[in-house]
Amino acid sequence: MEIVDCTVPYFSQWESPEMTLAVLSEGARALHRDPLWRNSGAETIEEYARWAVNVCGMACLKMILAARGELHPILSLARGCTDYGGYFVNQADASIKGLIYAPFVTYVSERFGLGAQTLTNIPTADIPEVLSAHSFFIASVSSAIRWPEREPPSKGGHLVLVTAASRQTIRFHNPSGHDRANQADVVMPLSTFDRFFANRGIAVSF
Repeated sequence: MEIVDCTVPYFSQWESPEMTLAVLSEGARALHRDPLWRNSGAETIEEYARWAVNVCGMACLKMILAARGELHPILSLARGCTDYGGYFVNQADASIKGLIYAPFVTYVSERFGLGAQTLTNIPTADIPEVLSAHSFFIASVSSAIRWPEREPPSKGGHLVLVTAASRQTIRFHNPSGHDRANQADVVMPLSTFDRFFANRGIAVSF
């Protein structure tokens, strides 16, 4: 299979995609400087900053929905997913846990009519087969995938939207890529992706 140009719109998990390196060095407080924060649907910049570091999965969902012509603020998606149990917000310290796969599957099915299925213990080599049966694969990878030349400290913990794969190559959108080359339509050898992939994710179809 040849990897061809992608028609899936790209969205970062922050409203200003160029802020990734600042977030990496300063944490969520860097997002208090995001001039576009209101586009997220957050009521306050504090709410935006708290959520933005946790919504890589919602960024993937936003891209999927945009591919069929629907545009939703990312915090609107996060609130809806939270209502289904896809995120848990600790009222004591306002920390956020998620994305929790099973409630997310129910959420996107009931709210948006998407077909979705949680997949675990998926060998990297099977991703092309997953995409032959589904439109997209939201893959759990190390966030260090933005630096493919490095060895990741662990696998998983971050979500990217896989849009195509062959036996040799994979293409994906990374919601927290730090420059154009590792944000939209990232293409890398499947063997490189394997070093970051936690062998789990969510297959999604229109």
